Order: sequence, then structure tokens, then C-alpha cells
Amino acid sequence: MVQRALPQTPIKNIAMASPAQRRLLSPRTTALIVSSALFMEQLDSTVLSTALPDMARSFSVDPLHMNVALTAYLLSLAVFIPISGKVADRFGTRPVFSWAIALFTLGSILCAQAGSLKLLVAARLLQGMGGAMMVPVGRLVLLRTVAKSELVSAMAWLTVPATIGPVIGPPVGGFIVTYLNWRWIFYINVPVGILGFVLVTLFIADIKERTPAPFDALGFVFSSISLGCVMFGLEFLTRGVGAGPTAWGLIAVGAVSGLLYWRHSRGMTSPLLDFRLLKIHTFGLSVAAGTLSRISVGALPFLLPMMFQLGFGISAAQSGLITFALATGSLLMKVGARTCLGLWGFRNTLIWVGLAGTLLTGVCAGFRPSWPIASIYIVLLFAGFLQSLQFLGYNTISYADVPRERMSSATSFYTTCQQMALSLGIATSAGALAGARFVSGHDLPTLNDFSVAFLVVTCVSLMAPLVCLKFDPNAGAELAGRK
Repeated sequence: MVQRALPQTPIKNIAMASPAQRRLLSPRTTALIVSSALFMEQLDSTVLSTALPDMARSFSVDPLHMNVALTAYLLSLAVFIPISGKVADRFGTRPVFSWAIALFTLGSILCAQAGSLKLLVAARLLQGMGGAMMVPVGRLVLLRTVAKSELVSAMAWLTVPATIGPVIGPPVGGFIVTYLNWRWIFYINVPVGILGFVLVTLFIADIKERTPAPFDALGFVFSSISLGCVMFGLEFLTRGVGAGPTAWGLIAVGAVSGLLYWRHSRGMTSPLLDFRLLKIHTFGLSVAAGTLSRISVGALPFLLPMMFQLGFGISAAQSGLITFALATGSLLMKVGARTCLGLWGFRNTLIWVGLAGTLLTGVCAGFRPSWPIASIYIVLLFAGFLQSLQFLGYNTISYADVPRERMSSATSFYTTCQQMALSLGIATSAGALAGARFVSGHDLPTLNDFSVAFLVVTCVSLMAPLVCLKFDPNAGAELAGRK
């Protein structure tokens, strides 16, 4: 069989692979296998929100206390994402990625079987460990097995499922809670997880470093406390829990721990989070501009469903069908990504596509029930297309000049920044929404309050195209297929 043709020793150079190995390392095959795992992780992280009230009734607890099920997962992500690259270097991409899927699937089963909130939190922590390894290691698999000339196409296949997950999560969760049982929210991960484990075992190359760097235990402690406290604090602010001393105290502790980690990492040859990567021009600019852009992108799945339900007065299922237009636009992006980047290059694409996509987020501030539904669909369709193309550009150009030996460190660092930016986008939009509601004196947010929130995140993300002006016009020319 084909899978037996792949040797057990790591493949260091794809150009030297045999024909059987080349079939195994097909960019589209690799990207689809990796994206199936990322889709499962992204879907799970959003589908849970709609089920929290029903789960609270099942556990006989205050619905407000169910937020810990969300924060436990984010905390696990924050702790384990930074070490994912080092673990893959030591044990190999294939076993780490496959067992990450298995761990996530096992955590899903335990979540479905949980009989109390404490058991659910423990299962979510286990699930988060698997999710933390899946995202950066999956991207590392692509970066190490796909030729540069095919990386844009592979990233396009990878980006689409990961983008669709957060958009279809709320309607899927609403359907399951309405017609089935909240436990099926976790059970739906099981067949996807089993299939992903089998496909990774059979078709993904095993690549690892011959001399992996020693594990930095003290750096792991500092980074875990820093990222965990910051994300926990942001999540508290987002949910409106502990918005005073508790949340800001956590953020302060995270900031101090981050400073201690930075001082500690300066003397390390291979730190967990290598801030020296920011000196690589394309990587540093992609992190900076991508973080600003993700403020608005992280806000959309948070603001749109609430605005449609509270402001328009429509059901959760109806609002989910409207926001699905974002996912449709992301699917269309796959068709035109290579052509757009080939014609315009990364710099122009990130500037003008980023500007247009961010302005469309601002247009969402004007949504009202009097708008024709077709016009809302069109705005969200183009917004999904442009944002997906924009982040395909960021996710690809960031690795254009990263040396192979630093690729695992780069994926861990970039994924950590990506997760933090999306959480910050939710926190920023939630803070703006709460502030507008406080000023207006409303018990529930109104359409005008949502408009303020959309405009705030739009203004923040409008700084991203200005940062992209610093890209060299020929940056990533080989990746884009430009001569």
C-alpha cells in the first residue's frame, strides 16, 4: 500500500522524496488533513457558547458560572501553545499531531460524559492541551513539507475550514441544543477526530530535528503564567465577570510575568517564545499588522449574532444563516487567492485588501432591520472573501524569510500572537459595547451600541494597512509565483 512506502526516518528534503512519498506529501492532501483537525478545534471553540444555559440547567449551577468552561480551554491553549514547536522537534510532527488529535477527541468524549461542572472543566483542560498542539504543529507540517511555490495554495486550503468553523458554530450549537442534547456538541468531534488520526498516521510525513534544543522549564513557567493570566483576564472582561480588580489584577500579573520571561529569554539560544524572530522583517511586520487586523476579525463572530438577535429581534437560527455569508466568502477566496497574490504581490494585497475588508467591518455598524436582507448578505460575503484573503497573506508571508531551523519556534510564536489577538478583539468589542450601553443607560445593548462597538474595532484595525506599507514590494515574490 502507498502509506507503507513512507520510511520511518524523517524526511529532511521534499525534493529528494520518492514518487510514493511525493503522493503522500501532496500539498492539497496535506492541507486538507491538517485543516480537518483545525476545523474541529475552531468549531468546538464557538459551538459551546450557545449551549451554556442548557448545560447550566443540567449541572444545576448559575449560568454565569459556566464561563469557566470557556476560560479553562483558553487557559490550556495559552499554557501549551508555546511548547508545541519544541515538542514537535523532539518527537516528530506526525506522532505529535496525531496524538494531539487523539487527546482532543478523548477530551471531547470526557466533556460529553461530564456529570458536574468540575469534571467538565477538567475535561476542557485536557481538550485544550490537544488543541494547543494541533494548530501550530499542523501549520508546521505544511511549512516543512510543501514547496514555497505551492505554499499559497496549501494555505488557502488550510484557511477555509478554519474560517468556517467559528461562523457555523453558533447555528450548529443552536440546532443541537434545540433538537438533540448539549452532549452531542462534544460527540460530533469523535468521528472527525478518529478520521483525522487515521489520515495523519497514514499520509503525513514524520519530520523532527536531529539535535533538538533542551527544554526551558523556567521559561515555560514564566510564559504559562503570563499568557494564562492575560487571556484569563481578557476573558473575564469579555464576559462581564470580575471587570474590576480581579480582571485587571490578572492582566497585571501576566504583564509582570511576561517581562520576567523576556529578561530570561534574552540569554537563551532557543527560547520557547523567541522574540528575536521579530527582527526578521517580513515576520515582524506580519505579526504587528496581523494582530491589528485580527481585532476586527475576532469581533465579528462575537458582535454579529448578538446584534441580529437583540437588535433585529430574530432567532439564533436565523442570525446563524445570515452570518454564514462570511463563510461563503471565505470559500470563494480559495478560488482567487493565487491569482490575486500573483498579480498584486503580498504588499499591495495586504494594504488594499486589508483596507477594504476593514472598511466593510465598519459598514456592519450601519446594519438596520430596514436594510434589504440581500444587501447584508452582499456586505458579509465580500467581507468574508477579503478578510480570508488578507489572513492567507499574513499567514504565508510571515514565514517567507524564516530559516528552516527556526520554523518550529516561528509557528509557536505566531500562533500565540494570533490567539492573543483574537481574544483581544473580543475583549475590545465587548468593552466598547459595554461602554456604549453604560453611556446610553440601556439595560440591554441597542443597535446604536452595537454600531459604536463595530466602529471602535474598525478604527483599531485601520492601522494595519499603514504597517503593511513597510513591506518590500517584492516581499514573498517566490511564494506568490511572481517573477
